[in-house]
Amino acid sequence: MKKNKMKAIVGSALCVLILSGGCSKILDETPRATFTPEFFKTEQGVNGGLTAMYAHLRNIYGQAYYYNSGVTGTDEATWGQQADGNFKDFDVSGVGNITPASFPMSILWNEAYPNINTASGVIENASAVNISPALIAEARFFRAFDYFLLVQTFGGVPLDLGAGVLKFNITPTTSSVRNTVPEVYTKGVFPDLLLAVKDLPASGRVVGGLTKTAARLMLSKAYLTYGWWLQNPNNIPTYPATNRTDPDGHDAAWYFQAAYDVATAAIDDPGPFKLQPTFYDVNVGSNDRNSEMLLYADHTQTSEKYNGGSLTFGSGGAPDNFAGWMMTWNYTVLKSGPENSVLREAEQHLGRPWVRMAPTIEVFKNTFADKVNDSRYDGTFTTVYRGNWPKGGSATKTLPNANNIQIAPGDAVLTFLDNDNPAVAYANANGNVGAGLLPGRSDFVINPSGISRLVYPGLWKLGPYRTDNAGGLGQPNAGSTRPFPIAKFSELYFVAAEAAVKGATVKAGKSARDLINVIRARAGKWRFTNNGNVSKVEDNSAAMIAATPAVIDINYILAERSREYYGEGGRWHDLVRTQKWGELAKTFTICGTGLGDHTPVTVTRNIQGYLYLRPIPQPQLDNMIASPAEKAAYQNPGY
Repeated sequence: MKKNKMKAIVGSALCVLILSGGCSKILDETPRATFTPEFFKTEQGVNGGLTAMYAHLRNIYGQAYYYNSGVTGTDEATWGQQADGNFKDFDVSGVGNITPASFPMSILWNEAYPNINTASGVIENASAVNISPALIAEARFFRAFDYFLLVQTFGGVPLDLGAGVLKFNITPTTSSVRNTVPEVYTKGVFPDLLLAVKDLPASGRVVGGLTKTAARLMLSKAYLTYGWWLQNPNNIPTYPATNRTDPDGHDAAWYFQAAYDVATAAIDDPGPFKLQPTFYDVNVGSNDRNSEMLLYADHTQTSEKYNGGSLTFGSGGAPDNFAGWMMTWNYTVLKSGPENSVLREAEQHLGRPWVRMAPTIEVFKNTFADKVNDSRYDGTFTTVYRGNWPKGGSATKTLPNANNIQIAPGDAVLTFLDNDNPAVAYANANGNVGAGLLPGRSDFVINPSGISRLVYPGLWKLGPYRTDNAGGLGQPNAGSTRPFPIAKFSELYFVAAEAAVKGATVKAGKSARDLINVIRARAGKWRFTNNGNVSKVEDNSAAMIAATPAVIDINYILAERSREYYGEGGRWHDLVRTQKWGELAKTFTICGTGLGDHTPVTVTRNIQGYLYLRPIPQPQLDNMIASPAEKAAYQNPGY
């Protein structure tokens, strides 16, 4: 295995866990210069290793280039006007190609393996210092979690880092052997998660700490994914080449049933977790770390040490949480008369523009077709950009906007319409972004069919939220200090529903339709209209349930998953698991890269079977001492 897989053990700054009393339990991270094998044989060392495992989540989740690899090229997003090759490569639409040298390939590989080795060190040494099974279970969860990410992404991966299968390795090695997909699941994922379910507590020992419910979600999702892999309905190739048979003698149906049983057990025995009352409550920054969040990569605005990055300047790299910048267009060019009227602000609707990714027109017309009953469109996007110029120091009380009508601070400068209006006139209208006019309206407007790679609704749900702006613009150039969501209680309903569609025997009241309707009913409940910026108490649950098909299929579940988790980074894995990537993301429409371009163009992607596995990163191959033929055999076919 390549040498830098040892960075979690030697030569890195890792952390020590200190538990404070009462309800203020947090992960207190104290940097260390080294993390030696001997250190694991102390209680402090075991706790330090565990804290490092939580910290490593920041290097994956919220890391915008890894985020890009899970969203760009799916039915959720394409490349934006300012995209570099890292983003265009993953669109697989003819503007680039995914290669072993594509930067996002190395992020997961380089972050997962040091953490896996740290977890193995904790697991092997914890018993010597009388550490509780619950703490060891946290290490087991993280080792399985990382292996699950790796096997979904690359296919079969190494279980032996140089000291034996799942053994803690202290000697860097330049050789490596890939295990098969069944071996990774049955040796590296399922056993650890089963023990984690058994030994983790119902409530986390610290805020954001691992729980039995989190382990059940991950185990059920792993069972579901492996069941699809065994079934392989579209004959997608795997690597290393192996028969699609289970070493434990189970078939795909057994795993779909197991996924259903584990997920519904978690729903029935949730511990402290539950669904939030509205979709808005799930995603509004003032309610972060709520009862629906099972796992997140945490950040804070109160301390750079605990945040893991600067509170005033974004580095554009991990461990900053900067994924939300990628689908933020440059709204700061908006003008109302002579002034820029929407300034860059550390506020959830706004944030730092990078324009690296763009939603497709189909997102607004198909995925979020219902914008009246379903609150998830309003709770996902920023579709209204409001004037905030006084926060930048301007004393101007009103500004002339569309149709030369005066607007005040807080009024809409630009609105992305819910549906196409043929009366929109783009000619001679601007706002400095090529927007259009509607008679009598003071805001510039853009139709859904006019969404381009340059100008589009922003991703409100991942926008920044801070309480230290002091009435001004705050620190919009810093990475987000919000936690990045990784696992939510709501996903248990989706896992169980998908397993039911795949043939699992269901419990009374928990058919696939029943489960999905729990989520859809919640989506029909409003307490605030995000883009109207006013209270809106409305319950459209009955209408949402009535609109659910009598019999739902995988495509419907995937559409619901996108409505629920749009832009959170997991779409590629969903489409790869279900082997629907080529079907659902093959074509899309979007307007071009120029100001005022409102002419949709249809784009076709070339999604071939080999692309369902990502390439092994080039640095891994470069650091192996092996012949060219051996390195070629190590790489996934097609790359």
